[in-house]
Amino acid sequence: MRLLPYPKRIAFGGWFMRRVLAPIAGYDARVRENLALIWPDLPANRVPALTRAVCDNVGRTLAELYSPHEFKAVVADSPLLGTGIEPILEAQRQGRGVILVSGHFGNHDIARAVLAGKGMAVAALYKPQRNPFFDRHFAATIIAISAPLFPRGRRGLADLVTHLKRGGVLGMLIDQHMHHGAALTFLGHRALTALSAAELALKYDCLLIPVYGIRQPDGLHFELLIEPAIPHTDATQMTQALNDSLSAQVRAHPEQWFWVHRRWK
Repeated sequence: MRLLPYPKRIAFGGWFMRRVLAPIAGYDARVRENLALIWPDLPANRVPALTRAVCDNVGRTLAELYSPHEFKAVVADSPLLGTGIEPILEAQRQGRGVILVSGHFGNHDIARAVLAGKGMAVAALYKPQRNPFFDRHFAATIIAISAPLFPRGRRGLADLVTHLKRGGVLGMLIDQHMHHGAALTFLGHRALTALSAAELALKYDCLLIPVYGIRQPDGLHFELLIEPAIPHTDATQMTQALNDSLSAQVRAHPEQWFWVHRRWK
């Protein structure tokens, strides 16, 4: 795919996912299953088009993440919506850590890519893979967007805490099923959700800010929405606020969320 010019490469990634890989892997069936759960009254004639659009976005996102340098160049000047970057910069001036929270929506690495292009290192937390060869490849793909990168586990957590205490910025995703998560709601249904982003924000006095990279109609460009920081209360209430924020974006742009997840086990 890297032999193709970037715009054609991204478009091909979307086409390949929706027309070839999604039907084979059962992604399209899972999208329809989740849509039926959340929006049982969705007109039947909307479901096929929405399913194709969801799979297209997944394919484009994968192609973008495997094209890190071109991806960062294309999105570097993405329009900033909402509160913009100033609260993040102010926290940096104060030496206060910032946790940017999103979901698998649009392209979830837009905030890391845009801020890295402005000279701000945005760390990421990732789950090491069992296969050591793939793990090196997987980690290199993530870190090409922005460094540092912290593996889940005791050592990774220690380095992450040091990063936040020094006023660093961290990007996290909260929209996957967590077996030991809190029973909160997402899109109106019970969803087990990790409280870790809010717990870190409370423990180390970090700003907790929802962010979203919203794909534009041309399929290549984005707007970066930076919402106001979630007020510090308790971890459960703050995480529910994050779920509510993401729910609003999914309802506004349903084709851009990763409905393939088994979110409501």
